[in-house]
Amino acid sequence: MSRLQTTDNLTEEQVELLKLVKEFVNEQIIPVATDLEHKDEYPQAIVDQMKEMGIFGLMIPEEYGGLGESLLTYALCVEEIARGWMSVSGIINTHFIVAYMILQHGTEEQKQNYLPRMATGHLRGAFSMSEPGLGSDVSAIKTKAVRQGDSDDWVIDGQKMWLTNGGSANLVAVLVKTDLGADSVYKNMTTFLIEKESGFGETAQGVTVPGKIDKMGYKGVDTTELVLTGHKTTTAQILGGEPGKGFYQMMDGVEVGRVNVAARACGVSMRAFELGISYAQQRETFGKKIADHQGILFRLADMAVKVEASHQMMVKAARLKDAGKRNDLEAGMAKYLAAENCANVVEQSFRIHGGYGYSKEYEIERLYREAPMLLIGEGTAEIQKMIIGRRLLEDYKLKG
Repeated sequence: MSRLQTTDNLTEEQVELLKLVKEFVNEQIIPVATDLEHKDEYPQAIVDQMKEMGIFGLMIPEEYGGLGESLLTYALCVEEIARGWMSVSGIINTHFIVAYMILQHGTEEQKQNYLPRMATGHLRGAFSMSEPGLGSDVSAIKTKAVRQGDSDDWVIDGQKMWLTNGGSANLVAVLVKTDLGADSVYKNMTTFLIEKESGFGETAQGVTVPGKIDKMGYKGVDTTELVLTGHKTTTAQILGGEPGKGFYQMMDGVEVGRVNVAARACGVSMRAFELGISYAQQRETFGKKIADHQGILFRLADMAVKVEASHQMMVKAARLKDAGKRNDLEAGMAKYLAAENCANVVEQSFRIHGGYGYSKEYEIERLYREAPMLLIGEGTAEIQKMIIGRRLLEDYKLKG
């Protein structure tokens, strides 16, 4: 590992795993990432290698065929993968969230059915809360599941938006409204596990994935809509087997997802720093390397501080979750800090590259288009600040 982002108190097994992942990133991802990104081509060969390495089952317990690693270990691996190409980390991010939700909230039958296949990567997960007419306002979702009388049969209708892995996944955790008569809109939401074929078009009865959404960055990975038209399912496909708990299950998943997004931002930041400091030692202006100019030195110092601060905040949030402690404050802080710092570090590296940074021949151009996604993924900066502010008021509430 580099001097930056080094984490103390790791086990020998963690160190060896991270070394393996770093070698994989350097040898198999970085050399092909920019070319695949420009083609918007799904990195199937990379995904196949990650299956063999057990990456898709990092946090799934050994009893279900996974590696049984901690959130910290997972986040450090994601950080390395994102350093290579953020889109690859996105491929495992939503898969990891769905596996985590099933492990924490699923019935034993659901765990036995899904987790072993998810651990090998043969069953791939995606999850969906957002819809075309809403973003962070989850309470406004319109996709609805209607129970058929007193039976265990349900019919789902609606349109979901911004599914990462929407096409390649074959298991989707979908948050829908279920009119249960509860006094809170959040208690009238349910998470269904929907199985489908990978691909586009109608992938299951009443389940259609129209196609990939064209994006300015974050290419390679498929981002899609999901249209549900009279999709028939049963109570057995409700996460945990009981309706009305979907919102809280999703929020638990998003909480660990925010640590994941923070890790991805740390990885992109680290790569931008590596590119910037390398270029600064090669490029010459006014008779000397630009790294010898004070202005560039200031930029490099500022970038390094931001990379390290983000990394340490992410590590703290992961360690708290692993310890079984509440970490919504720290997860929100980590996601907010790392994403904002990432955008800044990437821009500073872009400036160091000068005109060449604007060329598609240089890797920093790709990072410059990818970084903005981290500002909005798993909740915008404004949402993070609301979460942080409310939790601070809880911790510092005046007495009397």
